[in-house]
Amino acid sequence: MTIIAPSILAADFARIDEAIAAVQAGGAEYLHLDVMDGRFVPNITWGPKIIEDLRKLTPMVFDAHLMVVEPERYVDDFRAAGCDRITFHLEATPHAQRLLVHLRDIGAKAGLAICPQTPVALLQDVIEECDTVLVMSVNPGFSGQAFIPRAFEKVRELRALVDLRNPACLIEVDGGVSAQNARDLVEAGADALVMGAALFGKEDPAAELRRVRALLA
Repeated sequence: MTIIAPSILAADFARIDEAIAAVQAGGAEYLHLDVMDGRFVPNITWGPKIIEDLRKLTPMVFDAHLMVVEPERYVDDFRAAGCDRITFHLEATPHAQRLLVHLRDIGAKAGLAICPQTPVALLQDVIEECDTVLVMSVNPGFSGQAFIPRAFEKVRELRALVDLRNPACLIEVDGGVSAQNARDLVEAGADALVMGAALFGKEDPAAELRRVRALLA
């Protein structure tokens, strides 16, 4: 079954407990947490303290996406705060292989993200160390951007690489994912879909999540 990971960046933080409860009721297993530092991307979101507080609200898998420079400085804190899966950007550190190994050593599932301009070929030397590869289908930094169609081909390329070298690795897509393109992404090879505005922008996020699941059945 395809994993749908609601991104709480798009939720109303004045009612965050209700937003989390809604997507959990809709069947979400993962909660996607976009961490931004104002340097790797222009936006700023939250740090480990907020995630530690959110951890008290739900047993869902915390799927952290670190859009930060020097992610090696912060991963231990995010793991301690309750993140189960931690994904950082290939473009943000010169030592991706070492950090992937470290994430596994501290008990997290290790993920690597690539921006729209980064070719899948650059993953050749680290794919065996990845539990997740996240394909950005928008430029990272802001919720609600339009989907970049080239992502379909990148997912297909990545599917071939993963099937050949690391079949246990999840392929995740983040950015502009909605009911309109979800099935095409799954058919291209995606295992997990991050959805933000497409869920939390609806009056009933739980109902929309169930509708997307039905489309993928």
